[in-house]
Amino acid sequence: MSSFYDMNINDFLKVAASSSHVPGGGNVSAVVATLGASMGAMVASLTEGKKGYEEHQEANTAILKAFMDGIENLKKLTQGDVDAFDAYMKTFKMPKDTDEQKKARSAAIQEGVKQATLAPMAICRQCLELMREAAKLAPFGNKGAISDCGVSAIILEAAIRAAMLSVDINLPSIKDEAFAADILNERGRIFAEAEEIKALVLTHMRARW
Repeated sequence: MSSFYDMNINDFLKVAASSSHVPGGGNVSAVVATLGASMGAMVASLTEGKKGYEEHQEANTAILKAFMDGIENLKKLTQGDVDAFDAYMKTFKMPKDTDEQKKARSAAIQEGVKQATLAPMAICRQCLELMREAAKLAPFGNKGAISDCGVSAIILEAAIRAAMLSVDINLPSIKDEAFAADILNERGRIFAEAEEIKALVLTHMRARW
């Protein structure tokens, strides 16, 4: 299958609505996140080189680059999530006729589920990084498009919560308690910071209307 980003929107929606296991929740969340990031990038683009925003140009240029780099990384993470899930599913097809095969299969399943958990976590981390950029931009971004800074923050937070469901569904299958505990702790930190950033962005946005 070609990259989802090579498809037109109608074709992507068609395959997403089909019985194919991809794109699944993590992949779709990453694609949605690129849209959220694009709104932040648009506000920065409309601020770049514009009269009245001269004092913010250095910061704005850095923010714009961060959004564009983040979009490219999310594209890679989309495929990474697909690959991790596919690899995990293949572990269940490993032979289990002998004790040695059963042991190898069990170990592969555990490694597979860890990777299938880390992939959507990486999506969530990238979304949070982009929310931080939206928070930097909201106080000075082009006033005529500042509502889209809020759109960016809202979509990116939603993408975090959606992608995290792919983490949540895997956690009960992970036998490594320390690994699972670390994921749960990070999950809580990401949710808390994302909610705080979203509120901050919306406050700045509304103050500039």
